Amino acid sequence: MLATTGWTAVRGHRVDTDLRAASLKAWLHGSIGGRPLPSATAEPGALTRFFGSLSAGQREQLADRYPFVVGNLSGAPVDLRYRANKVSLGVARAVEERRARDNGLTPAGRTEASRRMHRFESLLSGGRQVLAFDPAGPGRVAEVFGDLERADRVSVVVPGVDTNLLTFEKTQRAYSAPVGMARSLYAAEGKTRPGTRTAVIAWADYTSPAGVGMDAATGKLAAEGALRLRKLVRTLPGDSRVSLFCHSYGSVVCGVAARELSPRVTDVAVAGSPGMRAEHASDLGTGARIWAMRDQDDWIQGVPHMEVGGLGHGADPVSAGFGARLLSASGARGHGGYFEPGTTSLANFAGIGVGAPTSVRCAGDASDCTEGLGADQTVPAV
Repeated sequence: MLATTGWTAVRGHRVDTDLRAASLKAWLHGSIGGRPLPSATAEPGALTRFFGSLSAGQREQLADRYPFVVGNLSGAPVDLRYRANKVSLGVARAVEERRARDNGLTPAGRTEASRRMHRFESLLSGGRQVLAFDPAGPGRVAEVFGDLERADRVSVVVPGVDTNLLTFEKTQRAYSAPVGMARSLYAAEGKTRPGTRTAVIAWADYTSPAGVGMDAATGKLAAEGALRLRKLVRTLPGDSRVSLFCHSYGSVVCGVAARELSPRVTDVAVAGSPGMRAEHASDLGTGARIWAMRDQDDWIQGVPHMEVGGLGHGADPVSAGFGARLLSASGARGHGGYFEPGTTSLANFAGIGVGAPTSVRCAGDASDCTEGLGADQTVPAV
């Protein structure tokens, strides 16, 4: 397994060798059944046709041989990506286990390696469905709750700053981390409309800013994340309707992505937002409904909502002039509490996620947030 993933080619290099890059290089020269492999950057439709032309055994062989490629290929079957990412996690775990015992590293380096090893062990446990995984640098990952292929409604949780492999899930303040957010939303959606087949994606598959420094004040990382988010939505299986739930800097990513979102996205809801790189909801250029909420104790309200010379992210989405539908965030308690079970903020997200927008509670001074909404609105299948 280590040989086919490209590990043997890089085992003598630095401990921070990019395992996915090695796997991509091996894929470039690989073949299956006498056929060359398609480019890993090919259009998802072409990749879907390629995998559809293979036998089940051939598909599994590719997932086992090139897991860091197959596990991140838009267009590859979802179950095959889950399988590939389990293999990738096993390889990455072995690397970190070795690093954790390496006396050539500093104590801090060994501690970090141990933390990463335990994170990978957690992601390998209990039948978890990892849709994307790249351990390079701070790392990127996405996890699915529910049956993504059969879902009628898909919710995507887009987190903010300091999101990486180590912060993807937390024991303390669990609902402030992507896994806790998504798991909580999935449970709430099931209670809100049990007959609707739902899936929720904890989407940390972009490079977020580290802390609230310059990267957090500009849109560079948001622009890169928006490209990845658009691709995710565009290549989801089936014809499910999609809602985006964007927290903190994640709302900047969603704002940038909105201008070219797939029409299957019906709703974009932001919480604790520093801005969406727009002065008005209509500037986002999307037919999706735009919702916004902020807890009264959220520190983000002190951030200047403006954009000057590339710094800042534009108007405040909860301001009356922005034009978003304003939701109650009752019970959220600060910047990280919007997905806490039992809060009105979570109940509002769940109502939007299952396609029942008229069930939400509006912010106290914006009782018209459901104005003009009737029954479930639908969009053309894509």
